[in-house]
Amino acid sequence: MAARRRLKRVASSQPGFLSFKSPSDTTASVGSRRKRVNKNKKKNWNKYSDVNDVDEFLEDIRHQERTTGGLLSEKTDDSLFFLDLGQPEKPQPQAETPQADEGKKRRGKASRPLRIDLILQPDSLVPPPKDILAYQQPNAKKLRRIAQKAEQLAAKGVVPRKQKRLLNRRPVDKTVKKAVTEANNNPDRDYYDIWGQEPKVSADPWYLQQTGKKLVKRPEKLNEKPSVLPAVEVIAPGGSYNPDFFSHQALLQEAHQVEVQKKKQEDKLERQLAINKEDKATEETNLREQVEGLVEEEEEEENNDEESAPSKEDEEAALAAIAVTQKKTEKQIKKEKAEKLKVYHTLMLDLE
Repeated sequence: MAARRRLKRVASSQPGFLSFKSPSDTTASVGSRRKRVNKNKKKNWNKYSDVNDVDEFLEDIRHQERTTGGLLSEKTDDSLFFLDLGQPEKPQPQAETPQADEGKKRRGKASRPLRIDLILQPDSLVPPPKDILAYQQPNAKKLRRIAQKAEQLAAKGVVPRKQKRLLNRRPVDKTVKKAVTEANNNPDRDYYDIWGQEPKVSADPWYLQQTGKKLVKRPEKLNEKPSVLPAVEVIAPGGSYNPDFFSHQALLQEAHQVEVQKKKQEDKLERQLAINKEDKATEETNLREQVEGLVEEEEEEENNDEESAPSKEDEEAALAAIAVTQKKTEKQIKKEKAEKLKVYHTLMLDLE
């Protein structure tokens, strides 16, 4: 540290050394100690930093760009210096007519710009900044992609749908002259009914379609009838409020024929579904079917041909068999099971 200070003192003692500080500054001395400032903190950057030399340097560069259009160090000698060859010789004036002199003066005055225009002109040689927004195009990426796709389709020979519509559009016949509207006070003009159903169409069909004035074509489906029945069913003459006698009798005859046909259909259905009376089940046949196989009938050995009449015992046996065959309920089954268990327990107690 001491060696650095000694080197500074030696350099400042040289005759050609120019100090940055003015000689009138008495506070600055060689032996004064520099104030130590912590520059890590942001609040001390502008307070203890001297940037005047940087501002002066930048201002000098801006001044050179405004006046000469660039830095002087980068300019060529031909742009900075010129060769003075003296006063150029003026040509001898020729005798001219006064009218020619007046025209020349007028032309000179008209070509000279006004002072106000010269003041408003910019004196800086720095070109204005490029306006980026002027070169931008909205949806440029999308339009570029669409153009590339159109080029690829054109190379393959595919025609876009939009171009097909333009090609298929009906060409306008330019040779047809536009109809001249007649005057309202012309007595020989055609009569036109404004309440008529058919409108007066005199324009181009394409124009009428685009302007919405062309009539819509009626669909073919509207011409088809939804039902073969009439829209309004007309009643017979005999069904009126005060009908004629013969028409009323005719209507009653038609209704009678309808009822007769219904009766015939019902009778035919009953005949087809009819059952023989002999095949109908009775109480006797039901009892025989239930007892069959359970009660053996006694056959008389002597009279094989004659069947013996059933006795009272046989009837009682048949009734008992019928009772046996009847299905027991769940409650009865549980009750019988409980009685059997009770009997079993009593027998076991007796054995002990």
